Amino acid sequence: MATAEVLPERKVYRVHREKQLCRILESAERLFDERGIDRVTMAEIVSAAGLRPSTLYQYFSSKDDIVWALVRQTMERSALRIQSTVEKAHGLALDRISALMEGLTEQLVKWPEEVRFMAQFDALYARDWSAERLLSPEAELFPDGFTHLTTLIHEGIADGSLRADLDPQISMHAALNAAVATQRRLASLGSRVEAEYGQPVERLFREATRVILQGLSAQ
Repeated sequence: MATAEVLPERKVYRVHREKQLCRILESAERLFDERGIDRVTMAEIVSAAGLRPSTLYQYFSSKDDIVWALVRQTMERSALRIQSTVEKAHGLALDRISALMEGLTEQLVKWPEEVRFMAQFDALYARDWSAERLLSPEAELFPDGFTHLTTLIHEGIADGSLRADLDPQISMHAALNAAVATQRRLASLGSRVEAEYGQPVERLFREATRVILQGLSAQ
């Protein structure tokens, strides 16, 4: 009987902890988007989350730890969404790469705050952190590394949809980096870039990915 009573208590406590963690991450993400990561303090995150400082420090010892938790969360969500989009594509390798680019477009349109956060992270990553720190969560989220990108180029050359002179080791990495860099810039500038070019962000990004796909295509 005692055991039966303990188990629900543990479950309630676990759910409570998960809710507190979500409150912290959601509050931090909102503040980072509104004011910029560098300008936000731990005290402000505590206040926004409606928690005591001692409670927040049970989860995170520093703002850096919160940033990295959000990076991991964002990478995982993005990967799952894009993977779902790519899995729906059938046929030639170029079709699957087109679906991947469509997944990036969907993220830019539906979840621009995530893209803006990753753009901020890029700047901090280049300034404050080593590549090893990013390689660790990448290895956990993508245990096979990025070999699927190499395979995609091999398959595209074989099925005739991709140019025969592409380098399987780097071509897809280069194309993806170009698309992601454009995506993050457009998300960060938002209405400013729309005023500058007189075109909506989504249309600008779709044109950028069209040009990238054209550069990969055998046609």
